[in-house]
Amino acid sequence: MHIFCAEIHLSLQSRSLKEKRGIVKSILRRAKNSFNVACAEVDRQDNPSVAVLAFVSVSSDKQIPRQVLERVEDWIYEGWPDVEITGSDISEI
Repeated sequence: MHIFCAEIHLSLQSRSLKEKRGIVKSILRRAKNSFNVACAEVDRQDNPSVAVLAFVSVSSDKQIPRQVLERVEDWIYEGWPDVEITGSDISEI
């Protein structure tokens, strides 16, 4: 079994935590439904202009979970033009 985790740092154009929550929840919900990944906001919850999201994928084939997480990153980049990806790291656990 191969477990991969992606940590993606985002810069948001939100001014309040309520605005941020709307953006983050939308990304997490859609990623979960579209890519069948586990996901959560894992850091910087108190700052409305940045977010750190984690995505996890599991498979018996080593190639598949990494490819899924790379697609998630591309999907965020293409689907949310007002959200800037400032950092990303995909690693095997």
